[in-house]
Amino acid sequence: MILFYQPELSPTAPALPPDESRHCVKVLRRQVGDSLTVVDGQGTYYEGIINHTDPKRCAFDIGRSWSEPSRSYSIHVAIAPTKNLDRMEWLVEKAVEIGIDRFSFIQCDHSERRVLKLDRLLKKAVAAMKQSGRATLPTIDELQSFEQFVTRPPTTESQQRLIAYVDSANPTHLAQAALPGVSYEVLVGPEGGFSEREITQAKEQHYRVVSLGAYRLRTETAGLVVCTTLQTINALT
Repeated sequence: MILFYQPELSPTAPALPPDESRHCVKVLRRQVGDSLTVVDGQGTYYEGIINHTDPKRCAFDIGRSWSEPSRSYSIHVAIAPTKNLDRMEWLVEKAVEIGIDRFSFIQCDHSERRVLKLDRLLKKAVAAMKQSGRATLPTIDELQSFEQFVTRPPTTESQQRLIAYVDSANPTHLAQAALPGVSYEVLVGPEGGFSEREITQAKEQHYRVVSLGAYRLRTETAGLVVCTTLQTINALT
């Protein structure tokens, strides 16, 4: 099933935005009377019938709508972006397909990237949402300092706070520490890892230190391991 994305769907005059209209009419060659399925990025699917095929504004009539099934857990990963943005784009794409709910980007003591523009990452997230059949677009937060992130007031979205850290003295794996059916907030550091100061500060804010295995992982690999581990824990319960 091909999905189209319209985050500002009008209930009285529904139509696709220009880029989606162009793809629908010019690339897929949809005609008046053809059906289509649209998602709003907020968890709702809309099934409609095309009534006007303008490449700039493909309009349709809504036949029915339904909500994406709710989950008992949520995955929020706060990660230090890599110097090479392509690696973050890859992570966003794969993590959205797997089922992440929120990305936060944090600037750490050992960070290589100090500026981050979200445009390309958002496009990757939208494409991955549609490709995987999801109706909810994960939240992607602007880059903020490590201190800003960990010291912000706790929310209901952070029932279990965890920080991934390579440490031979830390035998507890994420798969052992994570409880099923809760909201997770997991910190993933830069290539150089978190500093001792950051680990101490995270512990003071009630983050539990966990391992992702015996080997040193690239930042984007670590982020994906977090998502797959948490998704698997909940799929098996």
